[in-house]
Amino acid sequence: MGRVIAIANQKGGVGKTTTAINLAAALAASDLNVLLIDCDPQANSSSGLGTRRPLGRPSLYHVLLGEVEAAQALIQTEFDGLTLLPSEKALAGANIELVDVEERELQLRQQITSIRDHYEFILLDCPPALDLLTLNALLAADTVLIPIQCEFFALEGISELIDTVARIRETYQHPLGIEGVLLTMYDDRTNLARQVAADLREFFAADIFETVIPRNIRLAEAPSFGKPIIAYDVRSKGAECYIQLAREILTDDRPVA
Repeated sequence: MGRVIAIANQKGGVGKTTTAINLAAALAASDLNVLLIDCDPQANSSSGLGTRRPLGRPSLYHVLLGEVEAAQALIQTEFDGLTLLPSEKALAGANIELVDVEERELQLRQQITSIRDHYEFILLDCPPALDLLTLNALLAADTVLIPIQCEFFALEGISELIDTVARIRETYQHPLGIEGVLLTMYDDRTNLARQVAADLREFFAADIFETVIPRNIRLAEAPSFGKPIIAYDVRSKGAECYIQLAREILTDDRPVA
């Protein structure tokens, strides 16, 4: 059965989509079958892989509303082993349209049950909000990976996400684990970044990944070319770090929090 990891942080601009795209590609490059589900109405994971949803083809929006099976919305990307379940702007309406649906928070979990065994990893790119879409992703996931930028307001809102994880465990009896906390946008030339990283390591302790994602021009450029960093510039520091993160996840024997 595939391992499902939600990539979440309700604060925007912390590297969720960058991590979703590049971790998915790095895992697929390890000869694994990987599915990336774009749960964000902005659909940046979809465009960041250079994938254009053909006109009339279903997206996650149609899957969540029960109009099509998940398998009917899948798109094979141009990268071996990496499949995408795309998003679209209409997905924003699902937060309202699902309100009266029975077990509305479990729609994603139920819909991916039939395809879960086809993949070693399923990554869920969550929107920057603790809304019904994010709740669906967290209840479908085994663990949550939390990207945090190495900047002044790094801990802003994180306590709310951790509280949400705790409520999910208690209310839904769902054993959602913490896959790890990923430090992103790290610039070792600044005292602030080094101090924030030290504070985060002290706060999260063993939950922090050893891998740190730096600020990297090539990493920032890659989405505009519709490519993950390992396809855009495999020798860049950004590619090296996401390959290292994939290896850390594959070999990690830490107890999941």
